[in-house]
Amino acid sequence: MTTTSDKSMVQTSTYLCIGCPLGCRLEVDEDVGTHTLVEVRGFSCKRGKEYAAQEHVAPQRTVTTTVAIAGAAWVRLPVKSSKPIAKSRVQEVCRALRAVHVCAPIHLGDVIVVDVMSTGADIVATCDMPVLGSTGGDAKCNAS
Repeated sequence: MTTTSDKSMVQTSTYLCIGCPLGCRLEVDEDVGTHTLVEVRGFSCKRGKEYAAQEHVAPQRTVTTTVAIAGAAWVRLPVKSSKPIAKSRVQEVCRALRAVHVCAPIHLGDVIVVDVMSTGADIVATCDMPVLGSTGGDAKCNAS
């Protein structure tokens, strides 16, 4: 939500903080003329203040999704981005990840895609995915 005060030309935006479990309601005042942050209110911790400023200027999100995997107990491998990416690029990255196919075995933390779509973030596995019916070794895989 955004409101503007005519007197001071300050625009107030509100956000729900996701920096910690408290879920504080944050308010960010921005000078409309200079586009600078005037004040951040409503935070209970340092992370909340940082989150509000970041969310107001350039919102980012960590991507969590799945990619196709062959030769494993499940057909989808849970993955996430190694760092947050621009919120405006999340859907684009998820669409690109639909084309990714990997082969078991995969280990927690393995890099699945390096620098996904030039965002600076890698896509990493969030769990181990051993070969189906095996305790180790490589899967025979035709994934592409």
